[in-house]
Amino acid sequence: MSGGDDVRKVRVGRRSVEIHRPDKVLFPGGENGKEYTKADLVAYYRSVAAFMLPHLRGRPLMLERHPDGVDGPRFMQKNTPEHYPEWITRVEVAKEDGTVRHTVCDDSATLAFLADQACLTLHRWLSRSGHVDRPDVMIFDLDPSGDDFGAVRAAARWLGELLDEVRLPSALMTTGSRGLHVVVPLDGNHDFDEVRAFARDAAELLAAEHPDRLTTAARKKDRGDRLYLDVQRNAYAQTAVAPYTVRALPGAPVATPLTWEQLDDPGLGPRRWTIADAAEQARARPWSGVTGRGRALGPARRRLDALRD
Repeated sequence: MSGGDDVRKVRVGRRSVEIHRPDKVLFPGGENGKEYTKADLVAYYRSVAAFMLPHLRGRPLMLERHPDGVDGPRFMQKNTPEHYPEWITRVEVAKEDGTVRHTVCDDSATLAFLADQACLTLHRWLSRSGHVDRPDVMIFDLDPSGDDFGAVRAAARWLGELLDEVRLPSALMTTGSRGLHVVVPLDGNHDFDEVRAFARDAAELLAAEHPDRLTTAARKKDRGDRLYLDVQRNAYAQTAVAPYTVRALPGAPVATPLTWEQLDDPGLGPRRWTIADAAEQARARPWSGVTGRGRALGPARRRLDALRD
């Protein structure tokens, strides 16, 4: 970085991006974690850009901004402000009473600019511009009732085995918060209703097999201490935290892809990686050979229906 104390310029690809108040603390230190500044956030996103951008390109985003750090107010931003640089991609998508002009992160300069805007967390659509009604990923959110990560581990294994049985490739990701996401790459030829119905039926089959451990009940009061298999993100205009995005929590944990083998690591938890070491995990390419192979749901749907009969 170069420049004065309050504004520094950083060269990112072909562009120069201004970073304002780079020494501003976004993640205070203390007993809950290490202190990180805006400059640290920018440096982290630059370090993982090559691994993160394939999961962001072409997707409408919802941006979670914390201008005063994680202890300050949070802003969930859908519409792209007028003052954003013209070189940042936008996509206009329909909503009930009009349209929304979402920001799209197509390059590393945009990622650095968003970090300068104190955008800590990028929430991505499950579909891409041009085909916003056709998701190319399906997501199962494994949401524990408390902090029991053992329950999350078990649910992930059961779900992974079921997806193997219906011959759908799947990938694991820590959420950086409390649970795990299981991500299934799709070919983009199915609408959200088809994808959500498949996810719901798979989740209900698992919950029926493990009724004391798993639930698909949407209301918290109906779940008890069972883990919630949440498939509600598989809907138009819903979002999920992007791979390698930072979460607005003490210590700057990161939503991090991992291999199925790493699920057996006794040190694994939902906040296992932070901006201090997530880039090292990214360089190991834990999703190699999985996320590039989007599948059609038709054959898997027939196999799932046979299991449900």
